[in-house]
Amino acid sequence: MPFIPHTPQDVAEMLAAIGAPSIDALFDEIPAELRCAGLEGVPEGLPEMAVMRLAQTRAAQDGFWSNFIGAGAYEHHIPAAIWQIVTRGEFYSAYTPYQAEASQGTLQLLYEYQSMMAGLTAMDVSNASLYDGASALAEAILMAVRANKNGARRVLVPASVPPRYRAVARAIVGNQGIELVELPYCPERGHTLTEALAQHEATPAAALVIPQPNFFGVLEPVDALTDWAQAHGMLAIAVVNPTSLALLKPPGQWAAQGADICVGDGQPLGIPLASGGPYFGFMTTRQALVRQMPGRIVGRTVDMDGSPGFTLTLQAREQHIRRSKATSNICTNQGLLVTAATLYLSLLGPQGLREVALVSHARTRALVEKLSAIPGVRPAFSGPFFHEAVLRLPANPHEVLRALRAQGILGGYALGGDYAELADAILVCVTETKTDDDLDDYAQKLARILSRRREAPPCAYKS
Repeated sequence: MPFIPHTPQDVAEMLAAIGAPSIDALFDEIPAELRCAGLEGVPEGLPEMAVMRLAQTRAAQDGFWSNFIGAGAYEHHIPAAIWQIVTRGEFYSAYTPYQAEASQGTLQLLYEYQSMMAGLTAMDVSNASLYDGASALAEAILMAVRANKNGARRVLVPASVPPRYRAVARAIVGNQGIELVELPYCPERGHTLTEALAQHEATPAAALVIPQPNFFGVLEPVDALTDWAQAHGMLAIAVVNPTSLALLKPPGQWAAQGADICVGDGQPLGIPLASGGPYFGFMTTRQALVRQMPGRIVGRTVDMDGSPGFTLTLQAREQHIRRSKATSNICTNQGLLVTAATLYLSLLGPQGLREVALVSHARTRALVEKLSAIPGVRPAFSGPFFHEAVLRLPANPHEVLRALRAQGILGGYALGGDYAELADAILVCVTETKTDDDLDDYAQKLARILSRRREAPPCAYKS
């Protein structure tokens, strides 16, 4: 809260200078019945030290849990330097950089972000962010329908795409006459069933969405899926976890031609979980499709003196003032979060990001091995995975997760609400923030919880 230095004497002198009897008199045009006499339930003001004590007490009530939930939002270590820099006034209060001469710092940062995201995904061009990964997928679908020459308004979306992404995409494009056709996944390996594609060969579609890794953490056969889509006149839309690209083949190198559009959520790149947001979506594409790309693009140029400079480019004015004629109504972006991601990528560098991915993968494998050694616990899928995995439990997942939470562990994400066939399964995630002791603690507590449930007598129900 800003410090207000005016004393009662200062206020009285200012009111006298303008001829007003009181501060309330400045608002006399507001009808009395609309004025609020006070705020119920709001206590009297406290000294600064007392406020700090109260805030610390309330924060302690939230508790601390060892987090093994992923499902689209990931707990990575965020170096303190990142948000210390992001919250400087130059970044924290910067607005949309329409005036290039006054916004060179912001524009240069966005240009650096675009360069790094294009390099990470091995695509030609990046925009300067979208709202989140789910809305980025919806924009990619709209972009594919506009760009594809076959006129189709169908898009094939695997069931292994994150459920929230599918729901948001359906909400955004469903009322625009675009049909999203769901593709099944292999019940044994957990990836999209390539055999299921054959039934869609005869009916034109604008695009095929390809998650990598998918919602289950399983790696998809991206080369085969990309080849099939492009061979049948469809664009290939990649939905990726950016951290995984430090290890996995980037979308621009999938199959013979690479994916056409790549989207995802940038939350793993230095953005705190923050109870679900705000996050930011990223989008990269091939040069041939750049004019169909929604959102903001920053370009590098030179001025009349030959000095380098940065400016917004390839952005039609209709996007701001004639919304009905725009290719997309995405006008703003998540600039502050993009700033954090740019600093995160710069600070870690390629090797640092690779180490984060390697450690996350290794510790996920270690946790799966420890938990699978518990009687009744087994992996749901045999396909290779990145840093998430699905485990089937011999007890009700919701009850097990509730018991783990009571012991300080957020044990995973129950999948039954999204996939009825996985009602006995949870999705677990491990990042570089977890130690061997954390993994052992999880395994020991889960074993004890399941053991008690096996030993407990059956409940007697009265009719």
